[in-house]
Amino acid sequence: MTRGVPPAGELLEIALVLAREAGTLLQAGRPAGPLRVSSKSTPTDVVTEMDHAAEALITAALARLRPQDGILGEEGTDRTGTSGVRWVVDPLDGTVNYLYDLGGWAVSIAAELDGEGLVGVVQVPSTGETFAAVRGEGATCNGRPLRCGPGPDLDRALVATGFGYDPRRRAHQAEILRHVLPAVRDIRRNGACAVDLCALAAGRVDAYFERGVKHWDYAAGALIATEAGARVAGLGGAEPSSACLVAAAPELFVQLEALLLAAGAGDESGLTDPVATPVLP
Repeated sequence: MTRGVPPAGELLEIALVLAREAGTLLQAGRPAGPLRVSSKSTPTDVVTEMDHAAEALITAALARLRPQDGILGEEGTDRTGTSGVRWVVDPLDGTVNYLYDLGGWAVSIAAELDGEGLVGVVQVPSTGETFAAVRGEGATCNGRPLRCGPGPDLDRALVATGFGYDPRRRAHQAEILRHVLPAVRDIRRNGACAVDLCALAAGRVDAYFERGVKHWDYAAGALIATEAGARVAGLGGAEPSSACLVAAAPELFVQLEALLLAAGAGDESGLTDPVATPVLP
């Protein structure tokens, strides 16, 4: 065993406690007057002071509890560890939902061992739900086991997706959606990757795909969906990445992947992630 690695149950307990504490912080901070807001990749890609506060809470606790571990956080934390364990933290997935006081936001915390997902927790404060998984031990919601079904045929599938912030990418995604929408039951757009993956695990949607998601967006949710029986991957046998993430029951995955490839979802030539970080007034 890698030196310094406790049983997965210990890592799970840490993730559960910190996700709930961060969720409580975020809930308490939401109604406290106007939030300071800045933008990241584009003016529509926002970050609030509460994103930073939640990440600070989580990373400070991890540094105290597991000082030998690495940490990767959406809001800038990037620490190399020596234990083989790395925590991947999205302190507030669905910031726009949070900003507009919509319910679809979450705290996402994953622990990886030697680069492989070991523990995942997604806390959804607006519903009081805690999704969790340990590799090889299944997934739960508030302690209740989750198992996604075999999935319907593609034409009866309810498919979740999301959109990037760069206008060029949105145009490309809209073109892909023009091909997908007539071929499925319907589309849902929640606005938080982690929540979408947990919805798949819970059987609330049949599939999910998105281009442009980052590792912290899906690290915990992908493990939860996988442990619930879904297949989570990129297109054409690739690993999940910002290039594309697709998740569904195995039989439905094959159909959705074929549709996406035929629609050109794998062709992102000329599209690059924006790097500017302008600040909104």
